Amino acid sequence: MTESTLTPELEAVVAGAAAAAPAYAALTPADRARVLVALGDALEAAKPRLVEIAMRETGLTEARLNGEVTRTAVQLRLFSETVIDGSYLDARIDYSDPEFVLGPRPDIRRTHIPLGPIINFSASNFPFAFSVLGGDTASILAAGCPVIVKAHSGHPELSDATAEVAREALRSVGAPEGVFNLIHGREAGVAVLKDPRIKAGSFTGSIGIGRLLTDIAAARPTPIPFYGELGSVNPVFITEAAITERAEEIASGLITSVAGSAGQLCTKPGFVFTPAGSALPAAISAAANDLPEHRLLDPRIAQSFNERRDAILATAGVSAVIPGGVRFDDAGHGWASPTVVSVSLEDFRLGHESLVEEAFGPLTILVETPEGTDLAALLPEFYEGNLSGTIHISADEATGTTANVGELRALVTALSKQVGRVLFNGWSTGVAVTPAQQHGGPWPATSNDASTSVGTSAIKRFLRPVAFQNVPAAFLPEALRDENPLGVPQAISPAGQSGDWGSQYRG
Repeated sequence: MTESTLTPELEAVVAGAAAAAPAYAALTPADRARVLVALGDALEAAKPRLVEIAMRETGLTEARLNGEVTRTAVQLRLFSETVIDGSYLDARIDYSDPEFVLGPRPDIRRTHIPLGPIINFSASNFPFAFSVLGGDTASILAAGCPVIVKAHSGHPELSDATAEVAREALRSVGAPEGVFNLIHGREAGVAVLKDPRIKAGSFTGSIGIGRLLTDIAAARPTPIPFYGELGSVNPVFITEAAITERAEEIASGLITSVAGSAGQLCTKPGFVFTPAGSALPAAISAAANDLPEHRLLDPRIAQSFNERRDAILATAGVSAVIPGGVRFDDAGHGWASPTVVSVSLEDFRLGHESLVEEAFGPLTILVETPEGTDLAALLPEFYEGNLSGTIHISADEATGTTANVGELRALVTALSKQVGRVLFNGWSTGVAVTPAQQHGGPWPATSNDASTSVGTSAIKRFLRPVAFQNVPAAFLPEALRDENPLGVPQAISPAGQSGDWGSQYRG
C-alpha cells in the first residue's frame, strides 16, 4: 500500500475505518440491525436540541426540520428491516448438474459483500436526511461498511452535535470502534477520497463540485465507484384538459412545491410546459397571495440565486407571473419569496443558454407551447438527465381512451429515458422513503444512473458481487449455505431442471 499522505488526524480516522471494516462486515444481520435502530432512536431522542441548532444554522423552519428528523429515523429503521430480510444480498445458487445443456455445470453460488470504508459528502439543503445520519450513511452502514462523513460547511455545529449522538448510540450497542467518523473541510474530504483504503464515495451537491469529486474517484490508480446527486430541473407537463378541470388545484400545488423550503430542493419543478393561452398563469397569480418570504440556506446561495433570477428575468420574452424577490438582511442572509415567470416556446429556444440551467431557489419557468407541439420531442432538445418528470392529466385522460392517448404514452416513454421517476398528477417534492423508490437519473442528475439514493435499493451501491464455485459448505458465506441459517431469500437452480433455454420462444 502507498504510504499515507494524510494529516495525523485524518490518518487516524481512515486507519480506524479500515481496521473496523472486517469486524463490522462480520456482524450478524441482527447485530447490524440493532446498530441502525439505535441510531434512529438516538436521533429522535435528541430532536429538540438538534432542531434548535439546525434552525439557527440553516434558516429552515421548525416544522420542516422536525419532519426531516422523523424521516431520517424512519430511513435508519427501514434499513434495519432490509438487513434482516436479506433480499438485498441477491443470493443465487446453481447446483452442479452433469446433464446441463451446455455441458457439466459446477456448483456456483453468488452473493454480495461489503465494499469497505466509504466517504460520504453531506448536503446543505437536508441537514438531517442527506447529512451526517441521512440516507447515504444509513445505506452505507446497512451494507456493512464503515462510513467517514465529510460535514457540510453550512451546518458545522449541527454536524458535530449529530455525530456525537451517533457515537454514543454506536457505543451503546457495541459497534466496532472506527465504524463511524466525521471530518470537516473540503481539502480533508478530497484527501480521504484519494486514499486507497476508501472503496467508494457518495455526494449530494452542485454539478461543479460533484463532477470534480467524480473525476477524482475515477482518476485514482485504482478507480472507485462514486455516487453523486448533482442537479435537476424536473420538468412538468400539464394538459389543457387538466387545467380546465382543476386549474386552481394545480396552481396551488405548484406554488407550494416551488416555495417549500425556499425552493432549495433537488426535486423542485423548474420548468412547467403548459398550453399557450391557458388559464394557469392567472390561477398561479391568484394563488400567490400573501406568500411569506423564507431565508435561504446561506449568503452564498442567496447571492447565487439572486444573480440567476436576475438573468432569467432579463432574458428576452420572459414575463413575470409572480415577481417575487430577494431581500438581504444585515447579516448577509437572503430572504426570498417565490418567482414564477412565463415564456413562449419560441423565446425559450432563443434564450436557451440563459434559461435552461437550474435555479437553486424558489423560481420556476412556465413554457407556453403552441397547439400541436410534440412534447415528447422537446425532452432531448432541452434536457439531459433529471431526477423526476411529472405529467398532469384530466380524469378522462387517465382512462387511456381520449384522442391524445398516443401523445401521452410517447411522453411517458420519453420521460422514462431521461428521468429516474415519472409521476402523474402530483408534485416531485416530497420523496417517499419506500422500498420501490428511485431517486436518481441520468447525468447530470446523478453521476451513476444505475443507482438510487432513497429507498432500500440504495444499499446496493456499497456492495459487490462474488461467485463461489465448488466451495465446500464450511467455507461458504451463510447466505449461500443449503441450511440457510440467515433465512434470506435464495434463488435456486436445482440440477436436472436447466431445460433447453429459448425453446418456449421458438415457432
